[in-house]
Amino acid sequence: MIKKGDTVKLHYTGKLEDGKVFDEGFIEFEVGAKQVIQGIDEEVVGMEKGEKKEIVVSPQKGFGERREELKTSFSKSVLHGKEVKEGDVINVRTQAGEIVQCLVGEITDDEVILDFNHPLAGKTLRFELEVMEVS
Repeated sequence: MIKKGDTVKLHYTGKLEDGKVFDEGFIEFEVGAKQVIQGIDEEVVGMEKGEKKEIVVSPQKGFGERREELKTSFSKSVLHGKEVKEGDVINVRTQAGEIVQCLVGEITDDEVILDFNHPLAGKTLRFELEVMEVS
């Protein structure tokens, strides 16, 4: 049985509440090391190799609640002339040099609102998990 400190390899399918698949693939991580969202990290404990399980992950144990303070208005110059429209997801370089994704919000003649919440923040997620390996 999987316990904290084990390394596991999972096949997963992530779905929104309406059943739409947002991601699918394989992931390997150390249980309890906070390398994946809390909901998955907790739910694999006690599973065994070959076991399948469907789980529901609340925003608190997934990507968090949406936070209004993560929406910020910028001069359109931050887009460097790139044509974008409301709802686009773009990559932005932070002052620290890190590349982060954000959602383009309202666009005016001079400004653009960028939303730095994770795209899945505030959403209840469903995952189909299958344990491929445990070590």
